[in-house]
Amino acid sequence: MSVHKDPQTGKWEAHIWYRDSEGVRRRKHKRGFETKKGAETWSTDFKVASSYSNTMTLAQFTKVYEADRRPRLRLNTWLSKEYVIKNKILPYLGSKLLNSITPRDVMRWQNKLIRGGEASGRPYSKTYLRTIHSQLTAILNHACRFYGLKDNPATKAGSMGEKNADGISFWTREEYAAFAKVAKFEPIAYHAFEILYWTGIRLGELLVLTSADIDFEKQTISISKSYQRIRGEDVVTGPKTLKGRRVVAIPAELCRELEQFVVSLDTGKPDDRLFTISKGYLSRHLKQNAQRAELKPIRVHDLRHSHVSLLIDLGFSAVAIAERLGHGSIEVPYRYAHLFPHRQTELVDRLNKEMKAVS
Repeated sequence: MSVHKDPQTGKWEAHIWYRDSEGVRRRKHKRGFETKKGAETWSTDFKVASSYSNTMTLAQFTKVYEADRRPRLRLNTWLSKEYVIKNKILPYLGSKLLNSITPRDVMRWQNKLIRGGEASGRPYSKTYLRTIHSQLTAILNHACRFYGLKDNPATKAGSMGEKNADGISFWTREEYAAFAKVAKFEPIAYHAFEILYWTGIRLGELLVLTSADIDFEKQTISISKSYQRIRGEDVVTGPKTLKGRRVVAIPAELCRELEQFVVSLDTGKPDDRLFTISKGYLSRHLKQNAQRAELKPIRVHDLRHSHVSLLIDLGFSAVAIAERLGHGSIEVPYRYAHLFPHRQTELVDRLNKEMKAVS
């Protein structure tokens, strides 16, 4: 390792020799450091990082990955990752040295998962297979970016499964109206469903709502936190995404319903949760009332999808929908566009009128 100052630029440079993942001796050169200490620190860090891929198994490296990534993630997000790592990745690839995993190893791992499946014998869904592969890719990308792994064999092997292959389930306005008629006899579940359908907020955002979050005069709901039940404990965190902290305007009729509902609860404290219920409670009521209304079954989360489909059908832009949902990207609303082919007919009709006007 050597560090010196460039007399022309006044910046510091670092040179270091290391062995790559195949044992070949290579030289690394980095310019542009403001101080000598900065150049020396980079040299030391690079040397340590490059040694990881040569000496660690994948199982050992996942501990490094956890230490680096877990503090940056919500607890439930990490627990989902942890389950996939421990149960779907490490049993097959955990004992292999990080730098010895080949694209062929990854393909064999993929084939075992594709041929295998759940304990019940049902194969994994294409969406879940994609999720599992994405997690392995993320671990190896982390090793490439920060710990000197030469390349990512999971990327070379190609993915498995399909993103969003399970499709999108939702109810139309007419279907939700039929559901609401039979669901209204259980006030807590009914008002939870009303909020989910007419606002599109997430379940975790609903379950942490208090009366203080609802401005009945301005007809808005403020979203600033999220609730999860994790390992038997109530966990309140910030919203899921950076754009998740938002104020959602609500219909006047929903505002009136909620005002009456809050009065009927008589909680006494504006910071008390309005819905001290579980996802399972809502899922049971959703399923039972869907059967009574003779509707196709959907999940609680699909009420959020139903709200998006409603907004698209009403003609709102993807940008406006993403903002209302608290998404950092407009990609999600676009996934629903194919469900409304009549919009293309309306679009070309308007274009025809515009062309006639200018011709």
